[in-house]
Amino acid sequence: MPVALIWLIAALVLVGAEALTGDMFLLMLGGGALAASGSSWLTDWPLWADGLVFLIVSVLLLALVRPALRRRLTSGKTVKMGVSALEGKSALVLDRVAHDAGQVKLDGQVWTARPLNAGDVFEPGESVTVVHIDGATAVVFRDL
Repeated sequence: MPVALIWLIAALVLVGAEALTGDMFLLMLGGGALAASGSSWLTDWPLWADGLVFLIVSVLLLALVRPALRRRLTSGKTVKMGVSALEGKSALVLDRVAHDAGQVKLDGQVWTARPLNAGDVFEPGESVTVVHIDGATAVVFRDL
């Protein structure tokens, strides 16, 4: 069996195994094996030279291509879920919000609320921004 065919089979096995891991490591090694297969097919170098081509190309792919590829594939913004999605949203004051009590309408739901600063008071009809959610209470401050 020709050496180029063995390198090609190794490349295909590595790329196929990458489908199981998803780490992009085996894919880079598969690229090195494909380069070694090409060099073996195009030149009449000894086997150790093909191994050197495999090593150099694999290291270059791991060092240069893999980080950029991983950044590109994992650069999506994370979607906030639950109460953390409410932080930063505007709310309408329904019942006077003071240190001890108050209610706001936030995303169509009524929440108990308290001001961020203990001395602040918000009257019904005012618009406020949610700083964070503390248990079942929205901590709010005045919209700018």
